[in-house]
Amino acid sequence: GKTIGVVAQINEEDEDPTKADIHKIGTVARILRVLKMPDGNITVILQGKKRFEIDTVLEELPYLTAKIKEVPEKRPKKSDTEFVAILDSVKELAIQIIKESPNIPSEATFAIKNIESQSFLINFVTSNMNLSVKEKQDLLAINELKERALETLRYMNIELQKLELKNDIQSKVRFDLDQQQREYFLHQQMKTIQEELGGVSQEEEMDEMMQKSLTKKWDEKTKKHFDKELSKMRRMNPQAPDFGIQRNYLELFLDLPWNEYSKDIFDLKRAQKILDRDHFGLEDVKKRMIEHLAVLKLRNDMKSPIICLTGPPGVGKTSIGRSIAEALGREYVRISLGGLRDESEIRGHRKTYIGAMPGRIIQSLKKAGTSNPVFVLDEIDKLSNSNQGDPSSALLEVLDPEQNNSFYDNFLEMGYDLSKVMFIATSNTMSSIQPALRDRMEIIKMSGYTIEEKVEIARQHLFPRQLKEHGLNPKELTIGKKQLEKIVEGYTRESGVRGLEAKIAQVIRNAAKSVAMEEEYNKKVTDEDIIKILGVPRLERDKYENNDVAGVVTGLAWTSVGGDIL
Repeated sequence: GKTIGVVAQINEEDEDPTKADIHKIGTVARILRVLKMPDGNITVILQGKKRFEIDTVLEELPYLTAKIKEVPEKRPKKSDTEFVAILDSVKELAIQIIKESPNIPSEATFAIKNIESQSFLINFVTSNMNLSVKEKQDLLAINELKERALETLRYMNIELQKLELKNDIQSKVRFDLDQQQREYFLHQQMKTIQEELGGVSQEEEMDEMMQKSLTKKWDEKTKKHFDKELSKMRRMNPQAPDFGIQRNYLELFLDLPWNEYSKDIFDLKRAQKILDRDHFGLEDVKKRMIEHLAVLKLRNDMKSPIICLTGPPGVGKTSIGRSIAEALGREYVRISLGGLRDESEIRGHRKTYIGAMPGRIIQSLKKAGTSNPVFVLDEIDKLSNSNQGDPSSALLEVLDPEQNNSFYDNFLEMGYDLSKVMFIATSNTMSSIQPALRDRMEIIKMSGYTIEEKVEIARQHLFPRQLKEHGLNPKELTIGKKQLEKIVEGYTRESGVRGLEAKIAQVIRNAAKSVAMEEEYNKKVTDEDIIKILGVPRLERDKYENNDVAGVVTGLAWTSVGGDIL
């Protein structure tokens, strides 16, 4: 067969290695056989001849071609008795490993005994050992044959210890084996392995669950249910598929914040300050939150309101939820309901199903760690129906103050109190929300911003935030109200401010590029800069403002993005 040079990759997962991705030391090998495997891969059987080192790579395409130099082995003197003793030890250990390994045929013992070449013995043993590519490469790179033999001996000792330990574990298990219960055998083997590794047994894990349950604020009914389910788990076989589901169920039970509430902050001035800091306008929403906080201060056991903020995209419906949570001193969680079609996403799956899990309401409460977070149900108008059930009907129980004190999740199989959760739903339109669901919520309409409001939002919030995100400080770039108004009127037509923020970011990116390239630029944005960066204004307003032609009247129109002149 042909002779080739074989080198190992530094990264085994690299599909197309270059010269920098391969080791320098390799093996000259002769191709004995090429086999085509059923899966389309090709297996090549090689016989190693000698070691080499890559001198220079000549070509990389269509395959690597290199100039090499032989790396001769430094063999010890024949009179070196220590080396002879090492070789004898290698042979003895190899024979012991063969005896301990059920997968290696006993004929291999004769092959080891009949090897006379010192170098071949070391290389043969090394190539057949259960080592990583890196470990084998390290052995290949050792020039001193005696040193390589010693290193091989060290790896063989480790391999023998592993085999003896494995066989010892199996013999311990076999001693207790009941012939009529194969499952019991598997359980004992797993238990013995855990003891050898110093791990936690199933019994200890269940005892820990019991100890943790003593710290939970459960009522008598919940405590009784948990104890019953834990007793059921103790009787189960750990190898049974239901055991994992039962463990997940009890872990969820322990992780949920039953009757654990974060303390509300009743500082009305602080709350007003936080709401004003993060959002401009939105007075109806802010007023409702301050009113709720005031009533909570006077009467602590009041049920939380269920509010639906409806309005066009980009007016701050979702983001105000986070500000409300901060103002109240509560945790904040959010789930997106857009495109949700399966009822079990809300109510959870029954735990008899494989892969069963709780619904997103219960999962979010576990993540929040308290039973009174601010819970944003985003895009509630985008829920859709399917043959898996109607998720909007499942939300009826969640959003009903008279029912949600015992919300039933199919996985949890227990009522959970949601009455202290402040639910804030968001929607773009109310028409697609079913009447029963709409009736349960307090609707607050959030109309689009006026030009003046957009300019103030851009000045107070958007421009400073984009400056920070682009690594600039206020001294490096400023913008006047007139220029912001020009961007709003000439380049955006929307109810919210998302498009406006994108245009402001475009202006700031241009300045950031100039700063990075140390170019001259205007530190105060001018009208000319805006046209240069954003182009000619695409939108015209008030085109009939000065129209005084007889018989022609100026018409006013309402659009979803604000008023306009016809």
